[in-house]
Amino acid sequence: MSLSKIAVLATAIAFAVAGCTTVDDLATDRVGQTTLQFANGLPAGTVQLLSNGQSVTVAVAATGMSPGEHGFHLHTTGKCTAPDFTSAGGHLNPGGETHGALSPGGKHLGDMPNLVIGENRSGSTQVELDGDARIVLENIFDADGTAVVVHAGADDYRTDPSGNAGSRIACGVLKPA
Repeated sequence: MSLSKIAVLATAIAFAVAGCTTVDDLATDRVGQTTLQFANGLPAGTVQLLSNGQSVTVAVAATGMSPGEHGFHLHTTGKCTAPDFTSAGGHLNPGGETHGALSPGGKHLGDMPNLVIGENRSGSTQVELDGDARIVLENIFDADGTAVVVHAGADDYRTDPSGNAGSRIACGVLKPA
């Protein structure tokens, strides 16, 4: 196949994958942020909340963690007291849903896919939160705030209420931008 045919094919695939998404649909306004910290106070990464007015996206960049999958959730209380970060409470669950995308009841607001950390001990992801942006942000920035917590192990996406993800290894309190 010639180079020009490959370029045309690649362009066609890019447009097909893009689907109906337009630049206006992308979350570009930063509406919240935090720095993740390990129990010893060292930085573990950053989390940004981005919005386009219709939806909210959580963008995380983590570093210094062991390679593999780590549970990554929004927790109900904006407090990160070391060493175990249990001060962050349980998962943010304003609708009283079950835990995990694989559970019969679906997932709740604090559920997010596992954060994959590479061999270089860093990783990043972006997750669009379910629901209307205004309501999601009201739940995140409520009176007691919201923490972002990274766990030692992978979330199994079904064990209620925590996903069986193990101990809490990093935490950060979300603040409005």
